[in-house]
Amino acid sequence: MKTQTPLYRSIGINGWRQLLLMMTLVLAMVSCEPRPKVKPQNLPDDWIILNSTEASKANGFLIWEFELKKPGRYNLQVLSNGIVSIPLPELNVKIEGVEIEEPPKTIFVLDSATAPKTIFQFNRFITLKEKGPQTVKITANSSIDQIRIIPSYRHKLGFGSERYKKEWLAMHNSREKQETLEWFKEAKYGMFIHWGLYSQTGGMWKGKRINDSPYPGPRPAEWLMHAFRIPREEYAELAKTFNPDKSFAANIAKLAKDAGMKYVVITSKHHDGFALFDSKSSEYDMVDATPYAADAIKELYDACLQEGLKFGVYYSHGNDWYDGSDGRYAQVKVKNDSLGVLTHPLGKNLWDPSPNTHAAYVEGKGYSQVSELVQMMPELALVWFDGEGYITEEQSFEFYKIIYDLNPSVLVNRRIGFDFGDYLDAGDNVIPSASDKLTKYWETCGTTNNSWAYKSYDDDWKSTPELIYYLIDIASKGGNYLLNIGPDGKGHVPEPSAQGLLEVGDWLEINGEAIYGTTRWVTPNEGQDETQLAGTGHRAKVGFARSFSSDDFWFTTKKNKVYVISLADPEERITVKSLIPENGKVKAVNRLGSAKPVTWTQGVKGLNVEMSSHDKRSMGFVLEVTLENESDLN
Repeated sequence: MKTQTPLYRSIGINGWRQLLLMMTLVLAMVSCEPRPKVKPQNLPDDWIILNSTEASKANGFLIWEFELKKPGRYNLQVLSNGIVSIPLPELNVKIEGVEIEEPPKTIFVLDSATAPKTIFQFNRFITLKEKGPQTVKITANSSIDQIRIIPSYRHKLGFGSERYKKEWLAMHNSREKQETLEWFKEAKYGMFIHWGLYSQTGGMWKGKRINDSPYPGPRPAEWLMHAFRIPREEYAELAKTFNPDKSFAANIAKLAKDAGMKYVVITSKHHDGFALFDSKSSEYDMVDATPYAADAIKELYDACLQEGLKFGVYYSHGNDWYDGSDGRYAQVKVKNDSLGVLTHPLGKNLWDPSPNTHAAYVEGKGYSQVSELVQMMPELALVWFDGEGYITEEQSFEFYKIIYDLNPSVLVNRRIGFDFGDYLDAGDNVIPSASDKLTKYWETCGTTNNSWAYKSYDDDWKSTPELIYYLIDIASKGGNYLLNIGPDGKGHVPEPSAQGLLEVGDWLEINGEAIYGTTRWVTPNEGQDETQLAGTGHRAKVGFARSFSSDDFWFTTKKNKVYVISLADPEERITVKSLIPENGKVKAVNRLGSAKPVTWTQGVKGLNVEMSSHDKRSMGFVLEVTLENESDLN
């Protein structure tokens, strides 16, 4: 087992002075990362540098105005000249409607060629949504000499090279890509599957739950190897017992079909580096390393096509804990150290990295395995990349181009890196706000409990009303919902997960016209404010306690129809306030799944509907409202 490179090092050439500084900072309960002296580096173009001498002062704030060129997620740093051994006090920061009040906790010293600087960084990132003039205010403090607004390490800010941008646009705008994208927009609802060697363990390792691991990092079950820092060869022993039921592919494809899903995406290779298909580039795969000895991906692909479902594969291209070395961590850290930027080890194998370089892994395994997948499945619909980490722009573009050259119809998601995705994902269990302005079509991926892969002790299953709420909320905002299952080692889907999906399927059997093929209407909803789904960890902590009233409606549209979706029992009379004549003159109203006539009137206060003769069903109802002109929808 290789010795892990320490994340924090003292500055040898500064001797005892730097050692004393480190001790001071530790006693101040902050993290410290002193840096060696380095040659000055040219700062990246997408960094925003604001000197205190350029700020105005008002009401106790330093105020800067600047021009934002690239929207995205940023971290905010405060720099002080010299070595500051006392943590900065709590600062108040205001920028684009966001207010941060906290002491910046990340502290390290950058010894430049001229003079040392102490760098403080706020933990919370800031989302800057629109190009153009911006204002940032920060509590006036004499120790502040400069503010740096730098891109979050996990979110690339678009193209770095105009050459790549031009080539990518030509491929992205091709007829084949756009035809698949149109199908994707109409599909709306798909199944995500996290399944692999880790599924056998149920989130346990040597009798200990993954949630109780002593090491930092994510806790979903597929991160088992990372969470316990399992050596590569020891983890690979799991392949010797991975032998799922032969019926898994047919069973899962049928479940997806019965659940009303239109496409399926499965982890062909997750971060652990194990391939569920017969790879020519590696023997660390389903056929060569397991007693199953068959291509699980090809079997599921065939089963899904048989059910009339489209098929896609997840592929972890930047992170590979078995063959991907340290994920370029050490190489990136050298440059980041010179810039005064933390290098985050999240998702990197620093406990037992493979002896090859990360570049050799990308060339010898990453590119070739993606090529194998595309060539093996001629009707592949999409490749869902993940774990881009410290992949380069050139490598990210090459993955895109390889797929396009082999099959220009295959879509690629945002996590391929930089801005090369054909569509966006909002984040794991994240639903964007109705006010967010997104540059591309988007998808939310979500879980049925709080883990992606099978975790035997996670019984916090989302209820059917909760799942339907997320589906209609996403559809009303114009996106897709990719809902995950985590089969166990035998390929069996946990009963509560499968039952929830089937009940959503029952709802879609009646009301699917309000979801499939629809787009966003003039307003996504009326009634209560939206309940934000802000990540897997957020949902696990706060749960879901929303109730639904007869005043809550969500809207989707298709041609000259508007669909009014309610998750409450119908009252005798309801009023849909958004359907005023200015938003479209109503021609007819029907209830999906019912032949009974609907009595209605439209006035200046909205659409009034008589529902007293209609029966109550579980999980609400949907009204199909036909407008006189399709143009009224715009």
